[in-house]
Amino acid sequence: MKQKNRFKEAISRGEVQIGLWLSTASSYIAEMAATCDYDWLLIDGEHAPNNVQTLLAQLQAVAPYPAHPVVRPLEGDKALLKQVLDIGAQTVLVPMVDTADDARRMVNALRYPPHGVRGVGASIARASRWSRVPNYMAQAEENLCLLVQVESRKALENLDEIIDVEGVDGVFIGPADLSASLGHPDDAGHPEVTAIIERTIRRIREKGKAPGILAVDPVMARKCVEWGATFVAVAVDTMLFIDAMDNALATYKNISGTTGKKNSY
Repeated sequence: MKQKNRFKEAISRGEVQIGLWLSTASSYIAEMAATCDYDWLLIDGEHAPNNVQTLLAQLQAVAPYPAHPVVRPLEGDKALLKQVLDIGAQTVLVPMVDTADDARRMVNALRYPPHGVRGVGASIARASRWSRVPNYMAQAEENLCLLVQVESRKALENLDEIIDVEGVDGVFIGPADLSASLGHPDDAGHPEVTAIIERTIRRIREKGKAPGILAVDPVMARKCVEWGATFVAVAVDTMLFIDAMDNALATYKNISGTTGKKNSY
C-alpha cells in the first residue's frame, strides 16, 4: 500500500498547492470538496466542532480522491497529535507555535522513539492499515509533514529560530490571529499586516521552508503566491455556503411583491 505524501513532496519542490478550508465538520461536505480539483483540504479541529471521530470520518471520505487532507488539531498536544496520526493523517497543521521550543515539541510528537515521543500503537491503527503497511514505523517519519502556524507578535520575533527547526516542513501564517496580535483585530488587510505577511512569506522561502497562508480575497491570494507562498487556502466551505445562500435569497427578494412577505408553505 502506497504511503507517499504527495503534498509534502510538492511543497518541498516549491510547487504551489491551492487548498480549501473545511469547517462544517461534515464528511459529506468533505467528500463533495474532494471531487473538486483542490490540491489540499484543511480539516479544521481548532475552530470547527470536530472531534477525533468526525476527523476520522472526513479522512475516510476524502481518501478515494486526489486532494490531500491536512488536519489541524485543536492544539499542539502530544496526546491529541498521537490520535490524529493514528487515524491516518499524514500532514498536520499545528496552531499557535510561538517559539522554536514549541516547534521542537511538535516534531518530537510526530516521531516514534528513540527520536521522539509518539506513542506506539501502529498495529491497531488506521495509519498502518492495521499492520498491512510493511515496516510502517520505520517509514512513517519520511511521509509525515509538519506545518506550524506563526500567528502572533511573539512568533514573528522568533521566526528564524522556528523556521530552522529540523523536522518542520512548512510555516503557515495565520492572518486573523496575527492581525489581532498586531493591534488590528478583524482587519487582516491592514497595510501594516499585509507588509508583515509579505516579509514573512519571503523570509520563510529564503530560508528554505514552504510558506503557507489562508487568503480568501483573490487579490491577496495572488499576491501571496507572487511573494513565494507554496500552499495557499483560497476559500472556506462555511463562507461559500453563506454567500451562496445569501445570493440565492437576494435573487428572489428582488422580485416585485415578495420583499417582507412570509412564506405561505
